[in-house]
Amino acid sequence: MSHDEFDDKDGYKKIDRFNLKLIDNIASNYKNILTDMGENPAREGLLKTPERVAKALQYLTHGYDLDPKAILRSAMFKDEYKQMVIVKDIEVYSMCEHHMLPFFGKAHIAYIPNGCIVGLSKIPRVVDAFARRLQVQERLTTEIRDCIQETLNPIGVAVVIECSHLCMQMRGIQKQNSVTTTSAFTGEFLKDTTRKEFISLIGSKLH
Repeated sequence: MSHDEFDDKDGYKKIDRFNLKLIDNIASNYKNILTDMGENPAREGLLKTPERVAKALQYLTHGYDLDPKAILRSAMFKDEYKQMVIVKDIEVYSMCEHHMLPFFGKAHIAYIPNGCIVGLSKIPRVVDAFARRLQVQERLTTEIRDCIQETLNPIGVAVVIECSHLCMQMRGIQKQNSVTTTSAFTGEFLKDTTRKEFISLIGSKLH
């Protein structure tokens, strides 16, 4: 891995880490794509575009390099709390594997501990680890559910994801206001009363 490093006028240092061999390979392919589209990759505005796109793609799919279960295991704590824990309105950014266009929205996740709780920040990190890959929303939902269930062994897990898909908005059917909702549950959340409580809480404005 290597990195680009620079200081802006305010003294902020930004370090981006990339696999340079992978960047070179992807950039070379994108240069050919630009040519096939009828563009001139040698013109000023496109000179660095293949490299920029390659770096963007590597960042947008860096979830392949992450271990979501290890993220959870890094902050597990014994605790007797056995009520619902909800982390809602988690930003989701992912890439549709069918068209490689973005889909984005929010995830709402709950679990009922079974002798073990997890650091709250680890749940959004798990979302990112799975979302930063080529995905479909349905699989993303079940992967998050299964990861939490298998790692924490809670009494139940609930996952609801709401996303807008650019493959439906800027191409194809072109429905600008469509939102896709997916859900996945285990354990106690398979019971109607528990699931209704979860749905009610994620729809409430308590703050």
